[in-house]
Amino acid sequence: MKKILGEERRNTLLRLLKSSKSPITGSDLAKHANVSRQVIVNDMNLLKARNEPIIATSQGYLYMLRDDHNEIYERKIVCLHTAEQAEDEMLTIVDCGVTLKSVIVEHPLYGEITASMMLSNRHDVDSFIKRVNETKANYLSVLTNGTHLHVLSASSEEQLNLAEQKLREKGYLIEG
Repeated sequence: MKKILGEERRNTLLRLLKSSKSPITGSDLAKHANVSRQVIVNDMNLLKARNEPIIATSQGYLYMLRDDHNEIYERKIVCLHTAEQAEDEMLTIVDCGVTLKSVIVEHPLYGEITASMMLSNRHDVDSFIKRVNETKANYLSVLTNGTHLHVLSASSEEQLNLAEQKLREKGYLIEG
């Protein structure tokens, strides 16, 4: 397989991401371009620096298409729960038709730390939990004794309200 060079490779990667409805792993992009995963990481950073709406999720890279015809509603919520309850929290959110876009923690040294999640359904949550278990990684909320924010998005306010209600019922929501 021929190695794709520089700008041609980045344009190819951009086309692949734009045509995919689901995230593509860095390893898969590396195989396609016949380069290392680190080259892909560098390419993604260069594309992001050009304001391409690419995000890195736990499932891979995703090109965030803007659909001006459908309004998307976003909301930040504050949650508190144990690591053992994290999967239930995520499933509660996606089962309401809501996308869990990101998690944010306030670190005493580094300030606000944000990580993209982009979990929209049970399959996404299952994949995320599988990666947590395989890597033995801690949730960011470990840094803040379980307190964290989530950015949620949905196609209606009702879906966001339902997700908040369900989280409140389970005692995961902090309200101020």
